[in-house]
Amino acid sequence: MQKHTFPIQTTADCGAAVSRRSPLSVTWMRAHPPSSMASLLSIHVVTWNVASAAPPPDLSDLLQLNNLNLNLDVYVIGLQEMNCGIMSLLSDTAFEDPWSSFFMDVLSPLSFVKVSSVRMQGLLLLIFAKYQHLPFIQILSTKSTPTGLFGYWGNKGGVKIFLKFYGYYVSIVNCHLPPHVANNDQRLEHFDRILEMQNFEAQDVPNILDHDLILWFGDMNFRIEDFGLHFVRESIKNRCYSDLWEKDQLSIAKRHDPLLREFQEGPLLFPPTYKFDKNSSNYDTSEKKRKPAWTDRILWRLKRQPQAAIHTPTLSAPHFTLFLRSYVSHMLYSVSDHKPVTSTFDLELKPLVSAPLITLLPESPCTAESDMLISYSLTADFLSSPWDWIGLYKVYIDISDIRETEDQFLLFYYSNNLHSVVGISTPFKIQPRSFLAEGPLDEAQPQI
Repeated sequence: MQKHTFPIQTTADCGAAVSRRSPLSVTWMRAHPPSSMASLLSIHVVTWNVASAAPPPDLSDLLQLNNLNLNLDVYVIGLQEMNCGIMSLLSDTAFEDPWSSFFMDVLSPLSFVKVSSVRMQGLLLLIFAKYQHLPFIQILSTKSTPTGLFGYWGNKGGVKIFLKFYGYYVSIVNCHLPPHVANNDQRLEHFDRILEMQNFEAQDVPNILDHDLILWFGDMNFRIEDFGLHFVRESIKNRCYSDLWEKDQLSIAKRHDPLLREFQEGPLLFPPTYKFDKNSSNYDTSEKKRKPAWTDRILWRLKRQPQAAIHTPTLSAPHFTLFLRSYVSHMLYSVSDHKPVTSTFDLELKPLVSAPLITLLPESPCTAESDMLISYSLTADFLSSPWDWIGLYKVYIDISDIRETEDQFLLFYYSNNLHSVVGISTPFKIQPRSFLAEGPLDEAQPQI
């Protein structure tokens, strides 16, 4: 057991404790710790070509915030065509971009923490997770793969976050592929190029096709072949999508490409999500009158299981199964010429990692006037660094919970080597600055 003295600073107005790092806003949610038993986690994936628009005032439907049947653990959010003008990029370099800030403001009070992000021009990929999962998420790499202008320009391409989740390898890719009906071969070529560029150089990390899960989504720009504009629009109007599915370029490609066929997708039971007049629900009425298409897609691929020889005992593979709960579009949003698409998954897994690398424990009592003494224990295989740090963060209190609670602060241990949070304390209370002092007659006197 090692002990570390952690200084607490206080603000003049209310005596709230803050750390040297920017505070994260989180909510303590009572949750059972990971165990050897299978765990069921919910993941919500969002893809949206926002066409340079700013966030609308309310994204509750997109994030399923009002769905009482959902208890989400992870948000994966991919945007395309964010405003990437020179002034916007300069501003986003100095400050958080408007979309990231919006999602953080909405999700932080619900106990979500931004785990990682990567941006390439108009492409943005964000991952948020409930903070109790953070010690079991290790970010291995982030990568940008431009495919525009012969691979030198990032207006098209993909961004990826590669991580270990409870010991399993997971790759998450947000892409924007070339447009137009005639460019289907180019789209497939860019898809293959992005996939080929995602391998990790470390010797102990498997090829991306051997990762336990690949989530791949974005504005893939696949179109509907052969049928004319009138037929497509009438089919959409009458909700007769089956004929359109047969001519969907991605569906056709999957019938002929064995590797692409390994990527699964939910049924397209929603109207095509492109192209709309902005600020309306009308398909394109401009002179070009582009034919509607399912350009915005969410795919996933689970690792292939090796075939055991006839006389070889079968080894039980780690339990890792993905179930699709919903695959829908959100037609009420009109700031873009695309409608957003979301998938909600249930991930059932047996954790390969069941204990955090660091266990944190604040020494009691904790007061705002004194330094805090922190005890923490390390597992035998954890390699610490002088650049590791411990942060103190304020916890949101749910005002709907009328019971008095002392769950007000958390400690996070960040590993510089692993670029991840590897330990979180249980919630604890810091006694506020005392505003009253006892007088000579045991009368309360204002403290000066």
